[in-house]
Amino acid sequence: MQVILLEKIDNLGNLGDLVDVKAGFARNFLLPQAKAEQATEANIEAFNQRRAELEQLQKEALESAQARKNELEGKSFTVASRAGTEGKLFGSVGTDEIRDTINAAGSAVEKKEIRLPEGPLRNVGEHEITLHLHSDVDVVVVINVVADDE
Repeated sequence: MQVILLEKIDNLGNLGDLVDVKAGFARNFLLPQAKAEQATEANIEAFNQRRAELEQLQKEALESAQARKNELEGKSFTVASRAGTEGKLFGSVGTDEIRDTINAAGSAVEKKEIRLPEGPLRNVGEHEITLHLHSDVDVVVVINVVADDE
């Protein structure tokens, strides 16, 4: 299925690109989330008329992500969790706990922006995680997992 991208999408293309994608990817992800439109003649013409508006929205989103990156860069956040004597956690620290900790510190982060390539944090100590704020903006923050005193 051929679609017109309405925003930059990682590993797929930039705003305005005509790309061929699998029908399920278009039907289940791109079209419902308004990230793309089907590439019909009418949609291509409508896109060309809206192109300047969409480019401005893309530029504003990038500037917002850059501002959030500057706010978060170099910061460290502490998460308390129950742990055993060897430093292993009873359970794990996942994206929900990390999001809640960062939001409580005054920065706005969504769960989908947190990247944990090795899975949830299962040990006490400092862990560097990546926040994917925009397709062009990533920032590394430190999550310090400490043993809870309970």
